[in-house]
Amino acid sequence: MVAVDGSVVPDLRRRLPGRGAWLHFDLECLRNAERRRAFSRALRVQGALDVALLREHLEQHGNKAPGQPRSQQETRKQVDPS
Repeated sequence: MVAVDGSVVPDLRRRLPGRGAWLHFDLECLRNAERRRAFSRALRVQGALDVALLREHLEQHGNKAPGQPRSQQETRKQVDPS
């Protein structure tokens, strides 16, 4: 995510200009970061930032991060054949 015009926006392709920061793909982590006022510190900007676009993105995509398995069946462990 990056700060753009006073808002925190997701930067999925990691191409937007400015200082970026990471956040777990989870609404609870977003709430904790808001409560701690972590966005301003992490992105090194003055004042409060609007997180509406980031919240909307997290709500639309659920708690699934890109690249995570879709089901429990896909998380099988590898077994050593020896």
